[in-house]
Amino acid sequence: MTAGEPLAPAGPPEFPVGPAEIELARKALPLGLCPECFGRLAGRRAHGLSNPERARRLAAALGPEPLPTPSGPCSLCRGLFDRWATWLPRATTAVEGTELHRFACGSRWDPEILAREETIWAQVGAPDGESARAAFNREWGKRLEGELHASGDPADPEVVLLADLPAGRVEVTLLPLYIQGRYRKLDRTLPQTRWPCRRCEGRGCTACQGTGKTYAESVEELVGAPFLAASGAEGTRFHGMGREDIDARMLGRGRPFVLELRRPRRRSLDVPALAAAAGAASGGRIEVLDARVATAGDVVRVKEASPEKSYRVGLLVGAPEAKIKDALALATSRAIAQRTPRRVAHRRSDLVRTRRIVAARVVEAAEGRYTLELRAEAGTYIKEWADGDDGRTEPNLAGLLGVPVTVEFLDVIEIHDGA
Repeated sequence: MTAGEPLAPAGPPEFPVGPAEIELARKALPLGLCPECFGRLAGRRAHGLSNPERARRLAAALGPEPLPTPSGPCSLCRGLFDRWATWLPRATTAVEGTELHRFACGSRWDPEILAREETIWAQVGAPDGESARAAFNREWGKRLEGELHASGDPADPEVVLLADLPAGRVEVTLLPLYIQGRYRKLDRTLPQTRWPCRRCEGRGCTACQGTGKTYAESVEELVGAPFLAASGAEGTRFHGMGREDIDARMLGRGRPFVLELRRPRRRSLDVPALAAAAGAASGGRIEVLDARVATAGDVVRVKEASPEKSYRVGLLVGAPEAKIKDALALATSRAIAQRTPRRVAHRRSDLVRTRRIVAARVVEAAEGRYTLELRAEAGTYIKEWADGDDGRTEPNLAGLLGVPVTVEFLDVIEIHDGA
């Protein structure tokens, strides 16, 4: 071949037929298989051929007679491979009104058909057989790509379509859409997530005025509202990198979070605009920063992170500033043991955790009122470190000072997550 000479067109895929293939075909001919199921007996050989083409080549090796067509439904698949004209409209109906770019697909089969397939493989000797489920799923995916104008992507789908063959229906799973960002909470009466009423457990009662909630709103609901409306999702889950107390503000760059939108119908969202809308609609109670589309992996990253945090805490203390500074120096020089605080003991395991105050300083002092800035390890209960929680935290600031300490306010001013 000389330079520039066009390549010869590739021929059909090779499918060598030897004595073993001839014997397989001879045994399979009387079984009443459709071309799809006949060809699947050697379905893992000669990539690039359809199963009906494999069937034709196997039958041709036996002689000039064409492959017989079953007089009724295939004895194995019962005609399932001939019903695409039924299954594809069911799929389009099932995802109607859903924005769809990437999908995965699968199928649910009658166990008797799969058992019958194993029996036939053993009967004819088919070491290279392709299962009916695998062949159906492959062809199902190819046809869905054309019908739905979307890409088959089993590694990162937005929607999963399952053909339930015995039931005759298509089941659709809309996978979550994830939005990550950071929130600032500027209201001391706002919980991070929806808080079901303890009396009725969310069903609605006189105590919660029928709302099913202890608090009327939450960061989750305020952040999620515009995203729910824009996506048509059925609900949300809120994943925060820890949480602050209800009466604590979250300041600084905000707390990292991932908002999970469950079963969204629309995915092409103007995320920054919706984040801004959430802040505006809250009346200044929250701000949403750096919002963007995320993945399920970001949920794991946010939930498993344990960064140090910085706090600003206001205290009432009957002690001079010099003594407080000495106590802070002692506090940062040793570990503290914190038993689960009384205020959360009803919902958390009663454990003793070892934590450390990394840094502490006085930033304001006036007539028994002090404002401290602290940096502490993740999971440190700052209020209990200050007042001692009746001895459940040792050592504590009140004990080091020898006088009672009252916490007036607490703010989280930084999450040191490295972002």
